[in-house]
Amino acid sequence: MDVDLVFKIAAVGILVSVLNQVLTRSGREEQATMTTLAGLIVVLMMVVQKISDLFELVKTLFGL
Repeated sequence: MDVDLVFKIAAVGILVSVLNQVLTRSGREEQATMTTLAGLIVVLMMVVQKISDLFELVKTLFGL
């Protein structure tokens, strides 16, 4: 498993957390929620891409 993926997910999480705190403290709860959703979508896209690569690997491994 590639450790870079874990670091990328952690970096996105830290960035979203900081942005969420800044926006919440300034009274912009809607933007904080949208930032959290955007971070979640980015991480899910990275994970879905890796899962797709895994399925392709299994498909070629078993010759399906």
